[in-house]
Amino acid sequence: MKNDITDTDVLVVIDVQNDFCPGGSLPVPRGDEVVPTINEVGRRFRHVVLTQDWHPPGHLSFASSHPGRQPFESTALSHGLQVLWPDHCVQGTSGAQLHAGLQIAHAELILRKGYRRAIDSYSAFYENDHVTPTGLAGYLRERGFARVFLAGLAFDFCVRYSAEDARRCGFDVVLLEDACRGIDVDGSLVATRQALANLSILCTTVHEVL
Repeated sequence: MKNDITDTDVLVVIDVQNDFCPGGSLPVPRGDEVVPTINEVGRRFRHVVLTQDWHPPGHLSFASSHPGRQPFESTALSHGLQVLWPDHCVQGTSGAQLHAGLQIAHAELILRKGYRRAIDSYSAFYENDHVTPTGLAGYLRERGFARVFLAGLAFDFCVRYSAEDARRCGFDVVLLEDACRGIDVDGSLVATRQALANLSILCTTVHEVL
């Protein structure tokens, strides 16, 4: 795969935002470590998409929206079981901004997700009801992309579900595992590796791509 990046490949960088890095309201352990790695690999791609978690105040995925509930508990919502999170990536706040160290000025699209108050959006392709599209798949198809490389935060949530949905949308998928970090809620890291293996999604390293 090394040096095999073509114009039909796109790098999708998932949610490298202040709230998901140390000091943020929902920090992924060592989340900021992905920034220089993503900058390095990003320079090898002509085409890059960035995603941005973009919640309104009072989003239903926030524990604060459910009196008596605590972050990291789960609750049933209309679309299924939902992990409750600390308030994070609220629209217009500094925590929602992309990490200042991210240097991918040539990114062609910033896709915001999770802006519907009643439903969370882990995947860059679908809301958590697995029915409502974000429009990313259509964008990638119209641009002629065939292979999606994924990096970012968090490996076992937004990166995982983006990878699964990219595969189900018919794209070849490569996950750059050393350009991701995980949060691990109730065994989510183990579950992620099994889910990716079940879909034959390739997990590799930036070194193998560069």
